[in-house]
Amino acid sequence: MTNVIVTTTINPPTEAVQRFDNMPGWHLVVIGDRKTPAYHLDNGTYLGPADQEALDKDLSDLIGWNCIQRRNFGLLVAHQMGAEVVAVVDDDNIPYDDWGSDLLVGREVEVNLFTTDLPAFDPVGATNHPNLWHRGYPLQLLPRRDYSSCRRERVHVDVQADFWDGDPDIDAICRMQFAPDCKFDASLFPLASNALSPFNSQNTFIAAHLLKDYFLFPHVGRMDDIWAAYHVERRGARVVYAKPSVVQERNPHDLVVDMKREYLGYEHNLALVEALQSDPDALFGFLPDEAMKAFQRYQSHFS
Repeated sequence: MTNVIVTTTINPPTEAVQRFDNMPGWHLVVIGDRKTPAYHLDNGTYLGPADQEALDKDLSDLIGWNCIQRRNFGLLVAHQMGAEVVAVVDDDNIPYDDWGSDLLVGREVEVNLFTTDLPAFDPVGATNHPNLWHRGYPLQLLPRRDYSSCRRERVHVDVQADFWDGDPDIDAICRMQFAPDCKFDASLFPLASNALSPFNSQNTFIAAHLLKDYFLFPHVGRMDDIWAAYHVERRGARVVYAKPSVVQERNPHDLVVDMKREYLGYEHNLALVEALQSDPDALFGFLPDEAMKAFQRYQSHFS
């Protein structure tokens, strides 16, 4: 099996990147940006700006520079390498020793299945940190979250979204309010839901057959991976949330800037998940033209 790890960075190789570069059974692909300094990997593959433009100059122009959505080039490289499972990670996710050793992707596993009549499910609220919520969960639904309906059930896993100890993936409003340092209870995982639920491009394992439809949309701020998640789920992908396998030592962020870049989601996430209930292509009506053109160009590599 070919397993590929994909990340982006504007930093020299971090502790996390060095560990992923030496991860047995995995090949690391690092996508640089114009700010990325000279880069060396012992085992993995690094693509600088010129390498990416050689792969697809039109896609590069449509995505733009100085943005995490350059990570899409890593997905294309993983596809070219014949990857069966692709892990998307951040360069501040320090993996535990057992990271990636018990893959659920492609298997049928027993989970705690939460059922809800709401159009979306928040996985973070189902843990021992119920005051928090996942980035991209519609804020209007927070008072209505209900975890009372849960049963054990076997499901087939297409996406394995591992959690993160330390600084979790919550939105700027949640982080401003709680500034959490989490230790998630591993016994509560794996968990899943009957409803659409947000997952990110950070410490997430994806079956390669989803790559054609899994695209980190540019020009939508910090909803790039969240809207990608809702899109592939509505097209049939089943996500299961698994126990933490990294500690996130979060790179410096300006929370006001993050909040501004999340505003598109605060405004539209509820309408999006409601629209997706009846139309699997509903996301396209929420995307700016530049994002849609970039997605179409990306998909051309899978023809």
